[in-house]
Amino acid sequence: MQARYLIHCITRSDLMNHDRRISHIGGVNPDGSHWRMRVDDAIAAIEGGRWGFYIERGGREVPVVVAVSRYGSKYIKTAEDKLHPDSMLTLPECG
Repeated sequence: MQARYLIHCITRSDLMNHDRRISHIGGVNPDGSHWRMRVDDAIAAIEGGRWGFYIERGGREVPVVVAVSRYGSKYIKTAEDKLHPDSMLTLPECG
């Protein structure tokens, strides 16, 4: 069974392209330790079926998916977002 992780925070890049605005994601493990990973590693984990990610919105889980820009760049966003990762961009900055 695929492990699923709640994303609590993101690290924003200085780039404005929708596919490059988030460089890292992060969260908290059950033991209270924090995790953080590059978006490229998260994409590989999702595509490889190893891990799944989600965010919480209004008390419900919203899955994070891999999207492809019109230029062929892979990035992550929620399943509910159109083009831009707007829901994820509302998360706080990882410390």
